[in-house]
This record gives sequence, C-alpha cells and structure tokens, in this order.
Amino acid sequence: MTPVSNQALTSAHTTELARAIMNDKQAATFELSKECNFAISPGDLGRFRVSAFVQLSCVGMVVRTITTAIPKIEDLGLPNTLKDVVMTKRGLVIMVGATGSGKSTTLAAMLGHRNENSYGHIITIEDPVEYVHPHKNCIITQREIGVDTDNWETALKNSLRQAPDVIQIGEIRDRETMDHAIAFAETGHLCLATLHANSANQALDRIINFFPEERRQQLLMDLSLNLKAMISQRLVSARMIGFRESVR
Repeated sequence: MTPVSNQALTSAHTTELARAIMNDKQAATFELSKECNFAISPGDLGRFRVSAFVQLSCVGMVVRTITTAIPKIEDLGLPNTLKDVVMTKRGLVIMVGATGSGKSTTLAAMLGHRNENSYGHIITIEDPVEYVHPHKNCIITQREIGVDTDNWETALKNSLRQAPDVIQIGEIRDRETMDHAIAFAETGHLCLATLHANSANQALDRIINFFPEERRQQLLMDLSLNLKAMISQRLVSARMIGFRESVR
C-alpha cells in the first residue's frame, strides 16, 4: 500500500469520499440503511467493489479490486470437469464456499468458457456486478440490483421473459430466490448461483432450512431432478499443500 498523504482522514473526508463515488440512488440507500454495496469503474483505473458502512457515527469503506480480465478455468487450476458442467443445456449448478473463497471468480471463468464455446443469451443478476463479460459467441446481459432493476424478486420474475439460455444468480439468500433457481432449471435453462456455506453438506442444510417442513420432501425431489453440480471451494495456502492445487 502507498500512502497518498501523511494526513489522517477525518470523518468529514470519508463522508465526502463515499458520497462522491455513489450515484443518487445508492446515496439514498446509504442514508436510509447506513449500508451500501456497489461496484465502480473510475476511468482507466480498473473496477472496484465497495462496501460502505457507518461505525461509531463515522462513514467507513472497504474497497476491493476486481480483476477486469475474465479468468480462464485452466489458469485458475480448476478441473476440466467444470467446462462440462457449464456447457450443460439445463439444470442447477450451485457454487458454495465461505466469504472470499473465490466463488465469483470461478463462476466468471465458467461463464467465460460458455461465452467462448457456445451460442445463446446469458443473463447475470448480481448485487453488485463484479466481472463485466464482453459479448463473444453469446449475448451477455448483466443486471445490477438497485441500478438496472429495483430488487431481486422483480429481476428474477422477469428473467424468463428475456429469452435466456443461462441465468446466473449472484447469491441465493432465501426461499424465494431458491424457488426461482429451481424453476429456471425445470423450464429448460441452465442456472448458476452462489450460496454461502463452508461445505456441500452445509449448503444442502441451508437450502432445506429455507423451506417449511411440509415443503421439504418436494424440495428434495426437485433437487434430485435438477441439481447438476454442487461445487464446494476453499482457498488453501500453497505452502500448506506443497505447491499443489487443492480442488474439491
């Protein structure tokens, strides 16, 4: 890290900086909830994911760099099986892992492979959009919650009217989103999504707990018919594994 000044930022400075990189809608959301997550692309500097918040009555931000180049599956050291998974015509693919485990990066690589090796319409619904995919063999539509659409429910409900072949859901957080993901797979689409969990077993428990007891039997039937892959990912230090890749 390179300091840009010897003077520490004051509360007024951080408030001004945060407001300067928000649009009006994001600023209104931040004023209301004291939290806001979004992505920015300031000129040629790159793309960044921002989490703005309030602590001790002062505005704070965490800014994370997003690589602009779409990674390739082989460059990430991931198995070629993922290429077969993302080329599947229909079904549900769930990427699970802890925060910061690279779920979004792996999904971006998978979508990039599909974009280069297939034809069709890919829709991503994210909060915020991280990797920006160029049009190659596929048409790419990327929608950001709070910017391109008001909320998850509206975006998901209208997705099938936009003639997609592949739908990526940024994160499954509740029963309604899970219902949509299963419905997309059932209607002949490939749906990819992330879910926060430390393992595939924990992910399945989370999904089951989204639903009331009386719906769980049908849920398990739906998953058995539509779930193509559940990919559990964990980053491991190269020193811990003798410079060998660790994939699960």
